[in-house]
Amino acid sequence: MQLKQLCIITGFKKAKKGDIIYLYSSDAPKIYFLKKGNIKIAEIDEAGNEITKEIIQKGDLFGELSLDTTIKSNEYAQALTNDVTICSFLLSDFEALMEKYPGLALSYTKFVGLRFKKMSSNYSNLIFKDARSRLIYFIKEWALREGEFDGNKVKVLNYLTQQDIAQIICTSRQTITQLLNDFENTGLLTYNRQEIKIANIGQLK
Repeated sequence: MQLKQLCIITGFKKAKKGDIIYLYSSDAPKIYFLKKGNIKIAEIDEAGNEITKEIIQKGDLFGELSLDTTIKSNEYAQALTNDVTICSFLLSDFEALMEKYPGLALSYTKFVGLRFKKMSSNYSNLIFKDARSRLIYFIKEWALREGEFDGNKVKVLNYLTQQDIAQIICTSRQTITQLLNDFENTGLLTYNRQEIKIANIGQLK
């Protein structure tokens, strides 16, 4: 509740698909709250290529969450869907709010803990699962979070490119293309740039 009040004070901003939402700033470090839509966290590598690192969804915090302003980063956020709504506030304001409301500090600690748990799970998947298993895990998690269910059938709005998916699960775009084609040929799902339809999520394994 306190976080929402802070957002009301600072104001909400709109973004449309493709808009760059933020860059890290050591002068005025900020934290962002995603109220609506989806964004991706990406960076440009030394060769000038964009690398997708994480997908942020409704209700997530992002930005300089480490509370360590000495960390430098070339990460940025980009809107993946239209009608994205966010609010941003200074890191110093967020720290002051946590001091005033211990419950918020506890919620933040739990949030960071869940992020570390997710990172650990992703690391385990990367080490112990092959590309096919990682892709299935990613699609099923995506479907459970955002899918429209009709019994065992699921439809997911697709706002990611094959390159985005490849970078998130650490494989090549060519591998993603081949795997998606295999899934379609065996009737597990259909894929296009607008949506993914899963025939039976229980059989996607």
